[in-house]
Amino acid sequence: MAEVASNGPTPAPQSEPVPLDTIPISPNGAVTDVTNGSDKFDDGEKIVTVFDDPANFNVKHQLQNSWTLWFTKPPSGKQDWNELLKEVISFNSVEEFWGIYNNITPASELAQKSDYHLFKQGVRPEWEDPQNKHGGRWSYTFKGSKANDETWLNIMLAGIGEMLEDEQDDEVMGVVVNIRKAFWRVGLWTRSAGQPPRPPKGKEADPNVDKDEPRKRLERIGKRFKDVLALGPGEQVEFSGHADSAHSGSSRAKAKFTV
Repeated sequence: MAEVASNGPTPAPQSEPVPLDTIPISPNGAVTDVTNGSDKFDDGEKIVTVFDDPANFNVKHQLQNSWTLWFTKPPSGKQDWNELLKEVISFNSVEEFWGIYNNITPASELAQKSDYHLFKQGVRPEWEDPQNKHGGRWSYTFKGSKANDETWLNIMLAGIGEMLEDEQDDEVMGVVVNIRKAFWRVGLWTRSAGQPPRPPKGKEADPNVDKDEPRKRLERIGKRFKDVLALGPGEQVEFSGHADSAHSGSSRAKAKFTV
């Protein structure tokens, strides 16, 4: 797991949010995971990271996965949800993430019925997406307050820093924040919903396979999500399957389990 620094560059004061479709991309530069402890490139040029100079850095630090930011705008009439969902931008480096984060409207200032979705590139934040349809999500609802930008930032950093799961899990699809009138909710989407593994057609189940492992794996992820939210021991995050949500016609399907 790679940890992404949470003390990103401070955004410059802005009179109004930058439009989502004009978010600047990091300047061209080397893409690297390491600088070998040096503060200069091989040609002698000084290495400048986004933490040194948010506007004039010349090195990027590659993420393990590429990610895409999506935005759901509030409905202005009888619009299909797909019409409200907009793909904003994709990125694959720490620097690009901070360049995007520092130039979009904070979650706390989004209009009601808005959402941000941060998903691995190639995965749409929809139940019907082939990579989501057998999955589910961990969620927690904060009632009676505006969205906490630090909490949402920590969730995104944990996601892109691969801190929510073990490398072999391949479960985390993306994270979401929903802004509503009386509450705001955060979610962590997973590829599976804790289903026991099915034996190959025509064969009996292997007695040596732990049928509870898929659920245990999701519970480990849920506990890490809870830690990122800094919830107390008496508070719980809930997991529900997308299929159950689709069947009930609501994102608030009955929880399959909690941690």
